[in-house]
Amino acid sequence: MTWNKPPVGGAAVTAVDVGEDTGLARLQELGYKQELKRDLSVLSNFAFSFSIISVLTGITTLYNTGLTFGGPATMTFGWFVAGAFTMTVGLSMAEICSSFPTSGGLYYWSARLSGKRWAPFASWITGWFNIVGQWAVTTSVDYSLAQLIQVIILLGTGGKNGGGYLASKYVVIAFHAAILLSHAVINSLPITVLSFFGQFAAAWNMLGVFVLMIAVPTVATERASAEFVFTHFNTDNGAGIHSNFYIFVLGLLMSQYTLTGYDASAHMTEETKNADKNGPIGIISAIGISIVVGWGYILGITFAVKDIPYLLSPDNDAGGYAIAEVFYLAFKSRYGSGAGGIVCLGIVAVAIYFCGMSSVTSNSRMAYAFSRDGAMPFSSVWHKVNKQEVPINAVWLSVSVALCMALPSLGSLVAFQAMVSIATIGLYISYALPILFRVTLARKHFSPGPFNLGRYGALVGWVAVLWVATITVLFSLPVTYPVTKDTLNYTAVAVGGLFFLVLSSWVLSARHWFKGPVTNLDG
Repeated sequence: MTWNKPPVGGAAVTAVDVGEDTGLARLQELGYKQELKRDLSVLSNFAFSFSIISVLTGITTLYNTGLTFGGPATMTFGWFVAGAFTMTVGLSMAEICSSFPTSGGLYYWSARLSGKRWAPFASWITGWFNIVGQWAVTTSVDYSLAQLIQVIILLGTGGKNGGGYLASKYVVIAFHAAILLSHAVINSLPITVLSFFGQFAAAWNMLGVFVLMIAVPTVATERASAEFVFTHFNTDNGAGIHSNFYIFVLGLLMSQYTLTGYDASAHMTEETKNADKNGPIGIISAIGISIVVGWGYILGITFAVKDIPYLLSPDNDAGGYAIAEVFYLAFKSRYGSGAGGIVCLGIVAVAIYFCGMSSVTSNSRMAYAFSRDGAMPFSSVWHKVNKQEVPINAVWLSVSVALCMALPSLGSLVAFQAMVSIATIGLYISYALPILFRVTLARKHFSPGPFNLGRYGALVGWVAVLWVATITVLFSLPVTYPVTKDTLNYTAVAVGGLFFLVLSSWVLSARHWFKGPVTNLDG
C-alpha cells in the first residue's frame, strides 16, 4: 500500500484554502459544502468503528452458535479465516474511502465507480442495502442487550433453577425501547460529546476484553486443556448436520457477524479532519485491532469451558445463554456465589450499550447523506441539521426504525431472526458492490487517494467480492435438518425480499426521478 498526496487541485479549492485539511478540500472538490462540524480526530474516527465491531458484543451474543457448530476449534481458527477475508474487504473499502471521503460512503462510491449510465441504479441499490443493513445492526445489537439484561436479572434473582425472574417478551421489548430512547438522546448531543463517548467506548471494549479473558479462566476451578481449546471439534449440534465442513462453515457466523460495522468510519468522514487519510486508517485499524483482541477474548473464555451440552442446555441457570453460564459457574465454583460472573456480564452489557450508541451515530449519518440526495421518503425532513450541526431528525428516524424492526419478536423469534439476518448479509452486500464496480467498470479510470493499494488493489478487491459472495450463500444454508417451516433459515427470504422491494421501487418509481448523489456546493 502507498501514501501520496491526492489530486485535489482546481483554482477554487486547494488544501491551503481549508487550512491544510486535504479531506475537506477533497470533499469540496467532489461538490459538497461542509454542513457537519469537522472535529473528529483519527482516534475518534477509529473509535466509532471499533465500538460497532465490539468483539464483546458479537462474540458474547453468538457464542452459542460457535459452541454448537464446531465448538472451540471452529471459534479459534475460524476467527482468523473470517478475519483475514474481512481485512481484504476493509482494505478495498479504505482505498475507495480515501478517494471519496463523504458521509454517503458506499452508495456514493458506487455512483462514482459505476459510470454515468449506471450511477443512479448502482447508488440506489447500494444505498438501500446499506441503510437497511445498518438499521438491522442497531436492532440486533440493542435487542441483544435487552436479552442480556433479561439474563442478568434471571441470574441475579437466583437463576432458572433457583426461582429467578425471567422477564417476558413484552418486558424485553420494553428494555429494547428504553435503550433506543437513551441512544437517541445521546446522539442528539454535539459531535464533541459523541466523540468523547466513542473514545470511552473503545477503551472500555479494549480493557473489558483483557479483564474478562484473564479473570474468568483464572477464577474457574476447572479449566479446559490447550488441546481442547485448539483442537476439539464439536459435532454434537442436535441439528441433524454431520458434515464437518458444513458444521465449520455454520460456525463462522459468529466471527463474521462480529466483524461488521466498520463502514462507520466512512460515514463519519465529513466530521473527521483529513478524512482522506484518517477515514481509511479508522477502517483498517478497527478491523485489525478487533481481530487481535477478539481472538484473545475467545481463548480466555473457552479455557473456562468444560461441558458444552450443559452450557447450551435451556435448563441451566442462565436458561441456555452459554457465555453467561460460563461466567456464573466460574465464580460460583470458586466462591460459592455467581455474583462475580454477573459483574462480568455487566462489563459486557456496557460494551453492547456503546456498540448500539455508535451504531445509531453511523445510521443517522447515512440517513442524512442519503436524504441529502433525495433518495428517501420525506428527504427534506431527515436532512435537517440543528444548531449543534447534528442531523437530529435522522437520529430519531434511525431509532424508530430499529424499534419497529424488533416488534416481530413478539410474534415469533424466527421472524425476528429473519429480519436481522440482513445485519450481516445485507450490509456485506452493500460493502461488496462498490468494490465490484471499482475492479470492473472503474478498473481503468479509478483515481486513488492518499491511501491506496497500488497494483494490488484489483486483486484484493476481487478476493473481497468473492468472499462476500461466498458468505451470502453459506449463511443462507439450512442450519437444522430436516427442514420445516419452523427450522428453515429465512436469511435468503429476508435478503431476497429486501432486494425485491428495492428493485421494484426502482423500476416502478425511482428510475424516473433519482439521479444519484446530488452536490450541494454553491456556484
